[in-house]
Amino acid sequence: MKWRAALALSLMLLLVPAALAAEDEAGTPDHTRLGEFVPVSPPQPAPTISFVDRDGNTVSLSDFAGKLVVLNLWATWCAPCLREMPSLDRMQERLVDDVTVLAISEDRGGSKIVEPFIEKLGLKSLKFYLDPKSGAEQAFKVQGLPTSFVSDRKGNLLGRVEGAAEWDSPKLLKTLKSFLQGNGTIKASSDKALP
Repeated sequence: MKWRAALALSLMLLLVPAALAAEDEAGTPDHTRLGEFVPVSPPQPAPTISFVDRDGNTVSLSDFAGKLVVLNLWATWCAPCLREMPSLDRMQERLVDDVTVLAISEDRGGSKIVEPFIEKLGLKSLKFYLDPKSGAEQAFKVQGLPTSFVSDRKGNLLGRVEGAAEWDSPKLLKTLKSFLQGNGTIKASSDKALP
């Protein structure tokens, strides 16, 4: 009996990674797309969500209408989030007049967990928000952190990035700048848009 359990465990360890890495017929994203911008086609209205600022005031995504928004869902316990935050901060500093980054923490501990994290990383340009009940994560049907969404000035989702990204890389800066110029014809590197 023990050898059957060991055999079953060995098979699972071999088959599960392969299954996770493959893209199924329904278009589930594969791991090679992590960190890449994937457009939504056609653009669609963003879910209605609210969260709180660092002072405890309720804020809604609709409060940012008229701006190009990068909504970043993250948590302090998330290692890829730790890697991504400095580049997101540099991108916000560089595009401060054109792009609004909403870095929304999904930490259940709220401000007492997030504040020391921000100070430790020396993040200066990002505006941080709190969502301790994970309402944004549920509304956007997020499968993992970090996940970011880009929405246009009208509040329509243009695309998303699952996993850590280099937000100040030439590729992502070019994508964001094309939206600022009104050109919404961005393609993912795999040329597959999300429905």
